[in-house]
Amino acid sequence: MKDLIVTGYREALKSMELRGPRRIHPMAESMIDDPTVQVGDGPLRACLAAPDPNDPLQKDFAVWLATWDAATDVEWVATTDPNTAERRARTIELLAVDDQTAAFLGERFPVASIGDTVIDAPWHPWYTDRLRCDQAFYWDHYRQHLLHTRHLRGDAVAALDVATTRVVERLADPSRMERHQAKGLVVGHVQSGKTANFTGVIAKAVDAGYRLIVVLTGSTDLLRTQTQRRLDMELVGRENLLRGISEDDTESFDYHADRDWQDGKFVSHGVRPSDAGRPDIVRLTTRDFDYRSLQQGISALDFERSDRARPFYEPINLKSSDARLVVVKKNGIVLQKLVKDLKKITTRLSDIPAIIIDDESDQASPNTSNPAKWQHDQIERTTINKRIGELLRALPRAQYIGYTATPFANVFIDPSDAEDIFPSDFLISLDPPVGYMGAADFQDLDSECTDQDGTYAASNEKAHVRMLPKEGEEDDPLLRQALDAFVLTGAVKLFRQDRGIDTFRHHTMLAHHAMKRSVHREQADRIRELWSAGGYYSTASSDRLRRLYETDIRPVSVAIGGPDALPDSYEELTPYIARAVKETGRTGDPVIVVNSDRDLEKEEIDFDQRPVWRILVGGNSLARGFTVEGLTISYYRRMTKQQDTLMQMGRWFGFRPHYRDLVRLYITPSLHEAFAASCRDEEHFRAELRRYAVPIDGSRQITPAEIPPLVAQHLDSLKPTAANKMYNAELVERRSPGIPVEPRRWPSNSKKISRNTKIFKPIVGAATAGVRLFGTYTNPSNLSDIVVWNYAAKVGTVRNDVLLSALRELRLVPDDHLAPDLRWLTSLAAGVIERWLVIFPQHVSVNSRRKILGYPPLSVYTRTRLRPDYYGAVSEKAHRGPLEVIKHGGGHIGDDSANALVRPNTGGILVYPTVDRPESGSAPAIPGATNSDLDDGQVTLAFHLVAPAAAVGDDRRLIVFSTKDSTRKGVAIVDRQS
Repeated sequence: MKDLIVTGYREALKSMELRGPRRIHPMAESMIDDPTVQVGDGPLRACLAAPDPNDPLQKDFAVWLATWDAATDVEWVATTDPNTAERRARTIELLAVDDQTAAFLGERFPVASIGDTVIDAPWHPWYTDRLRCDQAFYWDHYRQHLLHTRHLRGDAVAALDVATTRVVERLADPSRMERHQAKGLVVGHVQSGKTANFTGVIAKAVDAGYRLIVVLTGSTDLLRTQTQRRLDMELVGRENLLRGISEDDTESFDYHADRDWQDGKFVSHGVRPSDAGRPDIVRLTTRDFDYRSLQQGISALDFERSDRARPFYEPINLKSSDARLVVVKKNGIVLQKLVKDLKKITTRLSDIPAIIIDDESDQASPNTSNPAKWQHDQIERTTINKRIGELLRALPRAQYIGYTATPFANVFIDPSDAEDIFPSDFLISLDPPVGYMGAADFQDLDSECTDQDGTYAASNEKAHVRMLPKEGEEDDPLLRQALDAFVLTGAVKLFRQDRGIDTFRHHTMLAHHAMKRSVHREQADRIRELWSAGGYYSTASSDRLRRLYETDIRPVSVAIGGPDALPDSYEELTPYIARAVKETGRTGDPVIVVNSDRDLEKEEIDFDQRPVWRILVGGNSLARGFTVEGLTISYYRRMTKQQDTLMQMGRWFGFRPHYRDLVRLYITPSLHEAFAASCRDEEHFRAELRRYAVPIDGSRQITPAEIPPLVAQHLDSLKPTAANKMYNAELVERRSPGIPVEPRRWPSNSKKISRNTKIFKPIVGAATAGVRLFGTYTNPSNLSDIVVWNYAAKVGTVRNDVLLSALRELRLVPDDHLAPDLRWLTSLAAGVIERWLVIFPQHVSVNSRRKILGYPPLSVYTRTRLRPDYYGAVSEKAHRGPLEVIKHGGGHIGDDSANALVRPNTGGILVYPTVDRPESGSAPAIPGATNSDLDDGQVTLAFHLVAPAAAVGDDRRLIVFSTKDSTRKGVAIVDRQS
């Protein structure tokens, strides 16, 4: 009976696809033929209460609720905004469920916050809900594959649906008479599922009428092959792959021995698409072969027209034509062949709606030739950039979509260069998906400020990062430890697998020491020596492995592993250690070299054909794009001075289901610092995009051409772009109503520190009242964002002109770092900000208290400088809650004395008397004795400032630009020489 109820409700949900939510119980009842089966709120809740996260009804509800939460252009939403509590209430009202069921749905399937950020130019709406529903074929099958074969969460698939729609709707209508080439950029995260996004975009684009799909992968065969297989498996499908070929044909069919093909994991459309009135997808490349000149078989690239009197782009011809898919690596010769063949076909190229997907679009695609060497104003282009330009010129209806996790090279392209690939139409920044493990998960970016040792649960670094000695120092003990960790974590995976916690087909370790192939040979030989001498096939390694398990693997997993199983003792793990060692040595060699050197690459890495339990040694082939499946242990020493190159080498980023707690990164301190700086650069860039993506009175605040000035550089040695370039747009005014301003670039010179400290004397002198701050604040736009605080503080108020005077006199690095913020604060009309509530948070212990500028003692904080003039962090999250209340002009922040200070037109500022944390533990963290005077040149009065949320300018814009070279206003980046 339960199966009938589940089927009834699933069919009821599906029937709402066209018109949106409707009374669900009567619709479910009409889908069930058995009159004895009762439906209603009780039976529905009982069915949804199943503990299995892959329960199909749960997944369907997750998908549809998230889809309705995000809907935009349909009548039933009335006046509600997407992804709000009001929208969900509207959905629940239309579903007509009772209060108990409504509460149950809200708890089980909460409203997701709007994450993806869009910066765009004006575009013509055409991709409506009706069109999406009427034409959906490849997208529907792809969505079902993600839900029921890859077992993605329902809300994750719904989020992908929204994200891919945001891309497709900004492209040109494929049947539009006027030609238009949209150029956009989708910014994801390293190893975060960008392929899933562009696969969804391709599915929707083919459904909508695009008929030529060109996918440009990275520059290696490894990545091209991996991308081709992924598209074949999840999009193209069994019927399009076979096309009359026997799957037992070992010569003509490329997946006859593929395990996933044999296990039925390739998409099946149930019928050849053209037999169902849908376009077939014809592959012009295969898993094993890149694009080759078609010569006599050029008809494979030609397009059918049912009405030859009409242009190909008209719906009657698009509907009857197959789509062509080409997956090519970025190789000049290969792309030249494709352009040459396109020019031979009989269909007019100007009529073909095409999409060019440029994966890893910051690699090879931008034009990096030196303008100083150009002659007679003739732009010289690098090879791949030139070939992409030829494709775009040959296909005037082609839409260009770049995908990258490191966008800086793309946003620095000259937007006035019509032949180049600057994302002039849109830039979409994707939020990391649920379950993603990225750069921030290996850093303690916000916990640097605490003076207590972090626990495994509280410190990402303590849980996952193991520091290597500096270059040149003996590191064999830690390489040995990394190998031991690889064996132990493999054993834990097998232990979990035997208890039904996932299936771990692959288990890998990455050793990335340098780019040079000679180093790869040495590294591979050294690892083989250590493996042979490790005693893994006997009891010789037992004491060593036990010690590492009990001091590292087990305590971390206990702290952060959640419900994933662990052995009760090392002895219980021992049989699985033997199995892990056996699995790793199954081929006779635990090491596989991946670096495009046939002398070293004795075998090809292939995660598709067989399980891989190996230690990978490699360079550029593993440095970008290619997914190392099952990666658990990384031993990493390779340095670079380019921010994007560094981030792309982080192969340890990605999804680690049921073994996230086992992941370990062995890395040098300098490399770890560089990753931290890159992570801050990325967070800053994405945060700036989020701030300025919100329209003001329906108008865009910024366009893609104004993005480059938002790129920060947190480490001097790590450059986001070439040194001979500069931003042409200059940030003149930055308005931050209700948004924190927290400078981190403070001078380290004692004279400059002393000068800044004395300037802040009125602020220090104002904080005389001792109060207790405590309370809770819930973000009204994101109900899951709850801030709780409880701490002692010294507080007081200063007039707005007093604080502004001090801020104007401060000298940061550079001196005018605060200039854009001060221009805004100074320009506000009188009375918009009347005063500032000054808060000095106080430690529980009095040992850190010192007198500053002769005033009563205040708690002093230690902070680490990541470089001489840069603090890794200033404020602490546990202290920021009161400022969320203060900025709205009223509310509870603590005891009565504190609450009396919260008034309208008041800003808040957290001040942290800060001293540099010593490098060695031998020196005292804070100079002097308790309550003694602290020298002005030793203490930096760092701060976290939040202006009232109502302190907006008359035009309500948040950012104002000027142009350095006014003769080239349309150019984002110019040469310094010009």
